[in-house]
Amino acid sequence: MASRARRSILKTPSLRPKPYCHTSRFTTPVRVRHIHARATEYAPNHDADLTDSQRAVRASIAKLCAAYPEEYWQKQDETKTFPADFHTTLAMNGWLGICMPQEYGGSELGIAEAAVMMQTISESGGGMTAASSVHMNIFGLEPVVKFGTDEQKKRWLEPLIAGRERACFAVTEPNTGLDTLKLQSQARKDGDHYVLSGQKIWISTAQNAHKILILVRTTPLDQVLKPSQGLSLFYTGLDRSVVEITEIPKMGRAAVDTNTLFFDNWHVPASDRIGEENEGFRLILHGMNAERILIGAEALGLGYAALRRAAIYARGRKVFGRAIGQNQAIQHPLADSWMKLEAARLMILNAARMYDGGYAGGEYANAAKYLAAEAAFRACERAVMVHGGMGYAKEYHVERYLREVFIPRIAPVSREMICNHIAERVLGLPRSY
Repeated sequence: MASRARRSILKTPSLRPKPYCHTSRFTTPVRVRHIHARATEYAPNHDADLTDSQRAVRASIAKLCAAYPEEYWQKQDETKTFPADFHTTLAMNGWLGICMPQEYGGSELGIAEAAVMMQTISESGGGMTAASSVHMNIFGLEPVVKFGTDEQKKRWLEPLIAGRERACFAVTEPNTGLDTLKLQSQARKDGDHYVLSGQKIWISTAQNAHKILILVRTTPLDQVLKPSQGLSLFYTGLDRSVVEITEIPKMGRAAVDTNTLFFDNWHVPASDRIGEENEGFRLILHGMNAERILIGAEALGLGYAALRRAAIYARGRKVFGRAIGQNQAIQHPLADSWMKLEAARLMILNAARMYDGGYAGGEYANAAKYLAAEAAFRACERAVMVHGGMGYAKEYHVERYLREVFIPRIAPVSREMICNHIAERVLGLPRSY
C-alpha cells in the first residue's frame, strides 16, 4: 500500500510523479509567474523547472515544517535536545520512506523528490539540525534496498519508515579519515556471529539511534588483491553494553549529536550482514552519490533561509534616513548569492534526475554538492554581515546558520577531495594522492 506521503501526491492527477527522462524539463509545462521579492517568501514553490511531483512534495513538507519555526530550532540548539517530535511528525505523515519501496511503507519516489524535501526542511529554518535528524532515513539504507534479502528489508525498513527505529551510519575512523579503504575496525567470523572490534568517529545521532549501518574489515588488508576488497557491511542493533558512545562537543548543530564509538568483543549476528562477505565497499558506494546530492540540497536550504533573513532585514533596517537595502553595497552581494544559489540548485536537481535515471558516475553529484556548499556558505556569511552587530546575536538566527553551513563544506567529503575527483575523472589528470 502506498504511504500517506505518496497518496497525497497521487490523489491529484496533475501531481502524479512522472518517470525520469532526459527531456522532461522541456515537456513539463512551464508556469510563468512574475513576482517581486520571491526570495523573501517562506518556501516559495513556483520555480518553473520543478516537476509537478517535486512541487507537491515541497508544498506538503513546507506545511509540516511551518509548525516548527526558527524559534523551535533555536531552542533545540541551545538545549542540545534531539528533535524527536519533528522526526515523529515526518514519520506519521509518511515522509521518512520517500525513496523506500512501497511494500514496506515507503513512497518509492526518487532522489529528485528527496532533494526537494531536504532543501525545504533546511530552508524552513531548521537548517542542518532538522535535515540531519531524518537524513539517514532518506538515503542511508540504500544498500539494504538494493542488496538486502526480502527478510532483511521487511525486518529493517518497516520500523525505520514508520519511525519506530532510528539509525546511524558508521564508516569514518580516527586514524584513516577519508581513506576509507584503510579502515582498521575488524570483524571476525565466529559460528553464526561476527565479533567486531575497533573505533568509529563523526557518527551522527548515535546517542538516539537504535540501529547502525557499519562498515568493517573482514579480511586483513595484506591478504586481499585490492584495498577495496575485504570490507563487509552490517546493519544491526546498536548494543550499548559493548559499544562506548562519546559525544563530541562541536561548533554547531548541537541538537543532533555527533560521536566517537569504541567497541570490542561486539557480537553481531551473521544474518545482519548485507550482501556477500568482503563485498561491503562495493555496496556502500551505491549510497554515496545520493548522500552528496542530498547534503548539497540541505546546504541550499540554509543559504536560502539566510538570504531570506538578510533581504527582509535590509528592507526594514534604516540608517542615515534610508533602508540599508537601498545601498548597492548591500544589494549586489545578496543578488550575487541568489544567482549562485539558483545555479547550484539547478545542478543539484540535474544530478538527482541523472541518479534516478540510473547514471552511476560521481562527477555531477560531487560537483553539485561542492557548488551548493560554497554558495550557501557565502550566503550565510553575507547574511550575518548585512545584519551588522545583530548578526552576531542569536535572536536573528543567522549566526546559527553560519555555524551550521560549515558542515556541508566539510562532510561527507571535503572540497579538496571533490576537486581531486574532478581533476582525475573528468580532466584526466594524474592522481595526486
